[in-house]
Amino acid sequence: MSLLSVEGLDVRLGRRRILHDVSLAIRPGEIVTVVGPNGSGKSTLVRALIGALRPSAGRVRRDAGLRIGYVPQKLAVDATLPMTARRFLGLPRGIGNAAAAEALAAAGVPSVGDMQVADLSGGQLQRVLLARALLSEPQLLILDEPTQGLDQPGAAAFYRQIEEIRSRSGCAVLMVSHDLHVVMAASDRVICLNGHVCCQGHPEQVASAPEYRALFGSGTQGALALYRHEHAHSHDPAHPH
Repeated sequence: MSLLSVEGLDVRLGRRRILHDVSLAIRPGEIVTVVGPNGSGKSTLVRALIGALRPSAGRVRRDAGLRIGYVPQKLAVDATLPMTARRFLGLPRGIGNAAAAEALAAAGVPSVGDMQVADLSGGQLQRVLLARALLSEPQLLILDEPTQGLDQPGAAAFYRQIEEIRSRSGCAVLMVSHDLHVVMAASDRVICLNGHVCCQGHPEQVASAPEYRALFGSGTQGALALYRHEHAHSHDPAHPH
């Protein structure tokens, strides 16, 4: 059973073939991360999944009535535009104060509702975008490089927030990311993309796969072990933060 599946997906932009013969499936409740070098087609894949891009061949199948929450890579904000985070959440259709407060709390920024969007830090803005995606109570949350521009502690905190959201709501998560070692620890399954699916599986399987090492080298293995060690201690009462 899958919420969303892709079969034999090809995407061409002009004469360029961006993706070819991509097949994958997202099952309920799992966190799947797509990694790949720059230009590998990661964002193109996301656009095809959410229906913003029509594939040249193959098909994307979504469960009937599937609710998708989408967090874009970044949002260009006009600094002269007066708009609070609370008002931004209500675009294009209004929402109640209780729903807005609940979404901001779930995204880890309960106190930014009255702040101007232009005054938010990069991390706060990404969490407001996450809150906006959560308003639809998604069964599948799709995030396109949500931690771009954040430092490593900020990125790690963001991924922990995603894990909490998954634990609380049961939604599946599909993330595109370049934060290799953090992502590998935060994922149930990793898909390595380079125009096509090079390899996929549990993080440890992918980190040791020849196709993955050819793209990224073998340095991620040590980082993965270190992060898992720190991650285990962060949930251990004997090792408080």
